[in-house]
Parts: sequence; C-alpha cells; structure tokens
Amino acid sequence: MAHLISHTLRVALVLLFAALLTACGGGGVVTVDAPATAVSTTNLRALPAEFLARKAVAYSPFRTNNRDTETITSAMIKQDLDLLVTGDFRLIRLFDSSDKVAKLTLDVIVDNNLDIKVQLGAYVNSFKFEANPYKVIDIKDANQLELDRLIALSNDLKYRDTILAVSVGNETMVEWSIVPIDQVDMAAYIRYVRDRVMQPVTTDDNFLFFMQAPKVVMDLLDFVAMHTYASIDTQFPASPFYWDWKQEAVAAGPARATAMMNAALVETRRQFQLVRDALDRKGLRALPIAVTETGWNAEDQGAQRFRAHPVNQKMYFTRLETWRAEGRVGPGPANIFYFEAFDEPWKAGDDKWGLFNVNRQARYVVYNLYPQVIWENPALTDADAVYFIPPVINLPFAGNQFTLYSDAPGASVAAGYNLDAFDATTAPRNLFDASTSAEGTVSMSINPAPRDYGWGLLYNPAIAGATVNLSEFAASGSLKLSIKTLYPGKIEIGLATLTADGDTQEVFLQIGNGEFGYCNNDNWCQVSIPLQAFKNKNPNIDFRLVLNPIYIADRYSFTGKPLNSGFTTQLNIDGIFYAR
Repeated sequence: MAHLISHTLRVALVLLFAALLTACGGGGVVTVDAPATAVSTTNLRALPAEFLARKAVAYSPFRTNNRDTETITSAMIKQDLDLLVTGDFRLIRLFDSSDKVAKLTLDVIVDNNLDIKVQLGAYVNSFKFEANPYKVIDIKDANQLELDRLIALSNDLKYRDTILAVSVGNETMVEWSIVPIDQVDMAAYIRYVRDRVMQPVTTDDNFLFFMQAPKVVMDLLDFVAMHTYASIDTQFPASPFYWDWKQEAVAAGPARATAMMNAALVETRRQFQLVRDALDRKGLRALPIAVTETGWNAEDQGAQRFRAHPVNQKMYFTRLETWRAEGRVGPGPANIFYFEAFDEPWKAGDDKWGLFNVNRQARYVVYNLYPQVIWENPALTDADAVYFIPPVINLPFAGNQFTLYSDAPGASVAAGYNLDAFDATTAPRNLFDASTSAEGTVSMSINPAPRDYGWGLLYNPAIAGATVNLSEFAASGSLKLSIKTLYPGKIEIGLATLTADGDTQEVFLQIGNGEFGYCNNDNWCQVSIPLQAFKNKNPNIDFRLVLNPIYIADRYSFTGKPLNSGFTTQLNIDGIFYAR
C-alpha cells in the first residue's frame, strides 16, 4: 500500500477529477462510450466462489522497523495465520511473490493444511524517472524476475489450489503513485502474466485510476482491485473527495461519532460507485470490482486527530462487513479486503492500521473473535469512540519570551511538556550536561541512536492535544536555540501546530553551516529562525495553536544523507525559546 501520499500531488487531482465527479453522478443510468474508447475485454476468467465468499484481509508478516533486514520465519507466519483462521479471515492478499514472504507464506498454508486462500501479488518498481540507464536495466530485470516468480508460484501444483487470483503491481498508475509506471508498460507486465497463468488477473490501484478505466489496461483485467481510504481523504480539504467527516450538525458526543462513521461508509460506497459507473460507461458491466484495500487507523499518526481510534476502527469495519454481505447478493463489491491484519512498524507514520498490533494483541475491532487474554485494551467500550471537537484557542501568550529550556538566572521555563524522542529511543539525552553550556551551568546533550531513517526529538504537550497561543510572536518573532556540535551535514529544526479543523500540521527547516546562524565547528552558536520562515514553508501552520513548539532532528531523506547513515555525533543544545 502506498499511503505516504504527497499533499501536492493529491491536491493536483482536484481539477482533473472534478469533471469526472460531475459526469459520473454516483449510481444513475450511464451512457456507454463510443466504440473507439469503449473497452472490449473478452473471455473474462470468473472469480472463484471462494474468493467471493471468504472474509478477506491484507497480510504482511513484518514486525520490526526495517523490513529489508528482518528475518521472517515459518513460525512467525504460522502464528499469524492461526490467529487469522481463528477469526475466520480465510482469504489473504500478499503484496509480492518473494521467497522471503510469499513462498514462505504459501508453504506454511499448504504444509500445515490451513484453510486459507490467497490473492498473490507481484510488486514491480518504477524506472520512470531514473536517469542512469544501467539502473533502469537493473530495475527492469528485477521486475521480470518478480513476474516470473509470480507465474511459477501460480502454476506450481503445490500452490495452485491455494492461489485464487493474482495481481500485478500496487498503486502504480494513480497520479500520485510513489512507484509510477506508464500504462503501456503496466499493460505489458499484466499481459505477460495473464498469458502464463490460469487464475483471474488484475492490478491493484486507487479508485481514482479506475475511474479513468484506460482501455490499454482494462482490456487485460478479469476484475478490478480498487483501493479506497475515506479517512485519508479527510486530510485534503481542497479535494472533491473531501467529505464532511466533522458532522458538526450533530450534537457532540456518541451521536456525532456514529454520524461520522456512517458518513465514512457513505463516502466509501460513493467512490466504489464512481468506479462502477466509469466501468459501465466503458461497456464493462460484467467486470467485477473487489475492494482490495480499505481501512481505518486505530491510532493517530499525526493527521487523523478526532478520527483514528480503536473504537472508530471497529465502527468502520462493522459497516464494511454489512456492505460486504450486501455485495454477495446485490450490486456491491465482489469482496472487501480489510487493510490490514497486523501493524508494521517499518511503515513509521503510516502504521497502526492493523486488526492486531505488532505484538499480536487483538484490537477492539475484533475483540468478539478472540479471548480476552490477547486483547490490546480490555477497558475500551463503544462509548470511547472519538469525534470532532473544535480546538480551543487560548489567550495569546503575553510575555516577550516563551522559554522551553534554560537554566539562566531568572529564566521562566514553560511547564506542561514532555521531551520525547522519535520512535521513543532515537535521541537519548542528558538534560543536565555540565561539561559545556551557552548560558547558566548546564546544557542538554543529545546522543543520537538513529534508526534507518534518522533520529529526532520533540517537545510534546503532557496533556494530549494541549496547545499554546504564540500568535503575538508570528509577525516578527523568532525561534532561538544555541547549539555546539561537530555533527556532519544538515540538521532539522521544526514545529507542529493544530489547525482550526483540529488537524496537525508539521514544518521542518533543513539548516546547514552558516544558515540562520547555525554552525557545526564545535563552538557555541545561536540559531535564530524567523517564524515567518516556517510559515512560508507550510502556510497551514497556525501559531494560535502551537502543539509541538520545537523539533530537533535529522531525517536523512530530508537532509540529503543516505538511508542508514547512522550518525551518532553528540549535539549540545541550550537556551531554547521564542522571542518577539
């Protein structure tokens, strides 16, 4: 799944699909396109009855922060699949055909005689923007090997009865794809596989792609495998697919939560219908649609406040199950694969979709299917569902200096914050390092313990969601801090605010030697960043609702360092404050 969607790319779709939205309507009678553009798929391979009937879920076995180095064992997969069978999840979607995951999973199913069937995937990578011709060749060769693995597994007598359908590619053709592949190239991949397997063949992609229903691809598909995430669409107010998730017309409380989750399913069904209408207009009324990805976050990962929660996840899942049952006897989806079975920490900010957490504890969404001894939080009830509450804007901070860290004489340090590391452990620190200071007698030393992506530290409100109003600083104020270090390359200074809609907005500035006063020559220097510089980079931040008043970090992909750079050079920080 490609959840890490670029805001800019997503918003860029507004004009493109606004016309489609108007044209498709949402379920009325549609006119078939002219023959020149209509799709003419013939000899469709029917989806097996078991594909239509079984409760379905997306599955990956990864349990650590680095899937590339993680060792997956048969015992791990067996534990996972036993849990899924207990909950009657007997159809799983695998994203690739690797030996590490796909073949091992198929072996566990067959060797243990588990009653589980599979939609098998081939994960193909993009070479669209690769300038090095040798790397293009490497990517194409790797893609070819992946397709051949998919074909081999699908035809292997050991696995043939287990693999009910196959899919080539995952979100490769939607406009914002992070692995973009041209339709003609994808069509060649799909045709290559379809000519060599017996199972129904598809490609997995976002509903926006299937609304276009391009002939070059659709002529080759036996069914549509569409993705729809109504929850993610709430992050893009400019999009025609933004829906009224706040439901402020309903009184605050459980009724608003219910109205919000009802509206979520209405939007999910609408997106399905937009695809159905687009296909019907192309003459593809017989082409089935499976929803092969949809889900709801159990925990807020930074942009789902008032939405992400285990109880809301359950409310969405329950409504999906009702719709899935309708689809078996009516015009709804052929099946719905819930995303996903288990949390995967390597996804970082795109994690916490699982029916189970990474420790294989059942979330509230499936409590009725599992004994209480493996429940994540037995204290939860339906009444704990979250719903939109407009943020309270406090009175503006009246002082000339809002101080976060200082032991200078007379300093007044703001209370109510915890100093937390990204992923809990990436930034060990000593708040009272007496070896050096820019003011007073101590400074804060940070000794990075980075993960593959880097490290970071932030001031978090001790009361979740609490904000401070620093609007009086916004016009001409600055964020200041003193730094002494030999740390190589750039670092990041950032902050986060809420918006009037309750969304979290982050902004990071990457600064190198000589920028905003920063130096990395092992001398104390004062960094002074005008607040307007943050606002210029992210106009959506709101200094009336400052949530995390500072981040100090090095996320390698943003500072120009290779993944797994592993820099551990100490940084000393002193005198952190906002000044007018």
